[in-house]
Amino acid sequence: MGFSSIIFILFGIAGIVLIYFVGSAISLWVQALVSGARVGLFNIIFMRFRKVPPKLVVNSKIMAVKAGLDIITTDDLESHYLAGGDVMRVVQALIAADKANIDLKFNRACAIDLAGRNVLEAVQMSVNPKVIETPLVAAMAKDGIQLKAVSRVTVRANLDRLVGGAGEETVLARVGEGIVSSIGSADSHKGVLENPDNISKRVLEKGLDAGTAFEILSIDIADVDVGKNIGAALATDRAEADKIIAQAKAEERRAMAFAAEQEMMARVQEMRAKVVEAEAQVPLAMADAFRQGNLGIMDYLRMKNIQADTHMRDTIGTPKKDAPDSPGTK
Repeated sequence: MGFSSIIFILFGIAGIVLIYFVGSAISLWVQALVSGARVGLFNIIFMRFRKVPPKLVVNSKIMAVKAGLDIITTDDLESHYLAGGDVMRVVQALIAADKANIDLKFNRACAIDLAGRNVLEAVQMSVNPKVIETPLVAAMAKDGIQLKAVSRVTVRANLDRLVGGAGEETVLARVGEGIVSSIGSADSHKGVLENPDNISKRVLEKGLDAGTAFEILSIDIADVDVGKNIGAALATDRAEADKIIAQAKAEERRAMAFAAEQEMMARVQEMRAKVVEAEAQVPLAMADAFRQGNLGIMDYLRMKNIQADTHMRDTIGTPKKDAPDSPGTK
C-alpha cells in the first residue's frame, strides 16, 4: 500500500467523521429552526469543540422558546453548563416559575442551582408548600409535669433567600426550641393540654424563619402526651441528697466526738500514769528519809494508823452491794 493510498484512507475517515458531525449538527439546527429557536449551525458544530453537548443545549433552548422565554440565549445555557450546573433543571424551573407568576430571573436560578439546591423543587415548593414534621419534643411545665409534643410545620420556599439561607434542619431546631420555651413558661400542664394552639401562636410570634431559605406559614401541634412527673422526681432526689448530706454531717460530728473522747481518755491515762509514778516514789522517799534521819519509826506507825482509819471509813461508807464480801458471808 503506497503513501497516496494511506492519505486517501485518512481523508476518507476524516470525511466520514466530518459528515457525521455536520449531519448531526444539521439535524439539530433544523429541529431548532422549525421550533422557532434561533441556534446557528456553526454554533452547534463548535459546541462539540467546547465540550458542550449540543443536543442538551438545543433541547433546552427549544423548551424555553416554546414556553415564551425568549430572553434565554444559547450562550447563557452553555455558560451555565460549563460552570457545572444542570441546564435542563434550570430551564424547567424558569418555566414553572413563569407559569406560577413568580418573578425568577435566569441569573438567580443559576445561582441557586450552583449553590447545590434543587431550584426546580424550590419553585414547586413556592407554589405547593411543604409540610415537615418535627421529632418528639419533651419539655416540662412549671408544675413539674413533662409534656411530649409533635408538631407539623408548613413551609414555603423563599427564592430570594435560597442562596445562603439555612435549611430544614435549622427550621426544625428553632421550632423545637420554641415549643420547649412555650411549654416551660406555662404555669400548668393542664393549660397546655386544653389549648395546644397557644404553643403555635407563641412560636409563630418569634419569627423563627429569619435567615432561613423558607417562610413558615403555620405550625400545628399534631400530638401532646403527658410524660413523667419530673418535679416530684427532682424533689425526691433532692430530699435523698439532703438526707445523705445530713447523715454525713452526723457521722462527722460523731467521729469528732469519739476523737475528743479518745483524746480525753488518753489524757486521763497519762495523768494516772503520773500518779502511779509519783506513788512509786513515795517508798523511795520514805527510805531516804529513814536514812537521813528525817523520819522515825513512830512517824511511820502513825502514818500507817491514819491509812488504816481512812480505809475503814471508806469501807463503812461504801454500800453493801458494792462492798466486797467479808469472810463468812455469802
